[in-house]
Amino acid sequence: MALPVSDYDFDLPPDRIAAHPARPRDSARLLHVRAGGLDDRIVRDLPDLLRPGDLLVANDTKVIPAQLTARRGEARIGITLDQPRADGTWHALARNARRLRPGDVLRFEGSADLSATVEARDPDGGVALRFDRADEAFAAALRQAGALALPPYIPRPAGPTEADADDYQTVFAREEGAVAAPTAGLHFTPDLLARLEARGIRRVTLTLHVGAGTFLPVRGDDIASHRIHAERGTITAETAATINAARAAGGRIVAVGTTSVRLLESAADVDGRIRPFAGETTLFILPGHRFRAVDLMMTNFHLPRSTLFMLVSAFAGRERMRAAYLHAIATGYRFYSYGDACLLEAARQDVAASEAGSSEPISAGRTRPEDR
Repeated sequence: MALPVSDYDFDLPPDRIAAHPARPRDSARLLHVRAGGLDDRIVRDLPDLLRPGDLLVANDTKVIPAQLTARRGEARIGITLDQPRADGTWHALARNARRLRPGDVLRFEGSADLSATVEARDPDGGVALRFDRADEAFAAALRQAGALALPPYIPRPAGPTEADADDYQTVFAREEGAVAAPTAGLHFTPDLLARLEARGIRRVTLTLHVGAGTFLPVRGDDIASHRIHAERGTITAETAATINAARAAGGRIVAVGTTSVRLLESAADVDGRIRPFAGETTLFILPGHRFRAVDLMMTNFHLPRSTLFMLVSAFAGRERMRAAYLHAIATGYRFYSYGDACLLEAARQDVAASEAGSSEPISAGRTRPEDR
């Protein structure tokens, strides 16, 4: 059965897109989306919305300066790192990729001697690059040559600012490798974490390195034809055991962000127990997916036609999310990476499954921005 992308489209006034985060971070608005309706709160209220014994699961990936400019002879080529691969190469997106051939050597501006060899080229503009160094030497060269690959809807004509270097990194960030931030985590502060802990809400982290294609809208008319790029993730045995123990004791699993949801669902067995995980996931969560591992999700407001809006619709119910987004647009919530957040309670599985058919697209009567 065809799944039309138009079911997940909506019109968003351009002034609803956040160019800067709330300050302090936990002063952002929080829309609580539950079976009984919608509640307007702020992120700082989160401890009051959770219960002692609940477990917060956040993504500890750290954003790297993934935007690079390379030269091959006289040709200048824009490179955006996407994902590290198990064989030591990096998958990257390249402007003018048609100019590149396996064996070409790229030299990068901003660093005296960083170089990479093209090992393969994808039909969709991707390339596999093998850099001339690894580990800390590679990280140090990236700090010299690279810039944050901010999403195009965050306007920075002169490039990322010094503030962005801190704003686009979560308080959980530890494991380098993400191209884009797991944006739900941007709302947390040390003070909020302390208040959650005092409330009896524990937390653990997993790692999913967010790639360049995560926030892209789906192209074409049929969702089923969309291909999600692989992303590398890790759940340690200790983290898996903590999650399983929390659920066995009656606590709810509260995933911070869609990235945490995808990795937890990738690692869950048929009974919902989390297994240790180390590898790649290409899990594409659509309405009809039976969630096994997550009870609540905290997430930002996502792009129209995006896989992430489809994921939250699968989790909380499409009709409930349609109502939530219409409310958010009408009452001035701020959207996307630097925007506000929502706390979603899972819909009953039978309701979510029944909504997997077609419905009218969301409309707020305004033209959405061209660059999404």
